Amino acid sequence: MKKVDQLVLFFSLMILALPASLFAQQEKTGNWLMYFGMNRVSDKFSIHSEVQYRNHTVAPVNIEQMLLRIGLNYHFSDKAFVTAGYGYITSYVFESEQKAPEFIEHRIWQQFILTNNIGRVKFEHRYRIEQRWVENNYLNRFRYRLMLFVPINKTKIEKNTLFIGLYDEIFINGENPFFDRNRLYGALGYQFNKSTSLQIGMLHQQVTDFGKWYLQFALVLNPDFRKKQ
Repeated sequence: MKKVDQLVLFFSLMILALPASLFAQQEKTGNWLMYFGMNRVSDKFSIHSEVQYRNHTVAPVNIEQMLLRIGLNYHFSDKAFVTAGYGYITSYVFESEQKAPEFIEHRIWQQFILTNNIGRVKFEHRYRIEQRWVENNYLNRFRYRLMLFVPINKTKIEKNTLFIGLYDEIFINGENPFFDRNRLYGALGYQFNKSTSLQIGMLHQQVTDFGKWYLQFALVLNPDFRKKQ
């Protein structure tokens, strides 16, 4: 299949996969626009960079949260690394009249990511710990995410690969209430080259007795700044 045909198939599937009800009930479905980057600076170290623009509605015109995150990764191997970083999160009330955020959070976080393959399926295990300062409150939170990557038109994810991304992530508080939230995600992705990919999908977030769907667009840029030998 030619590259152009792959792109046409990719975006056609995206359009067909979006339920019409999302646009008929914009207030009941949100939108997340996201960028993730792993900037490799040496064999052992890389810099994590991240921006998430989250909206209360499908149309990205009613901000819910702005999340900025940065971290330093240490790579044990191609399949395992640890990260320590900082996050700045601002949260907004739906249809608020004020332009400033109602809540501001400062967050220190650590994580360990381990990957393995079974056949053509790639498994990614992410263990994350967060120390959170939300206004005048200090909170601890623990997260575990299992993500699967399944290539469609090739045996592994490489240049010009169409793939499926699936994950489930559970959030546990260090204090009551014990359960914080759960996120279930499914998307179609396209790997343009070694460093650039795009995912378009849906995420369902369950917070205690309240659940909501979010349409997501994620751009991943992983440039390699190591000096070539």
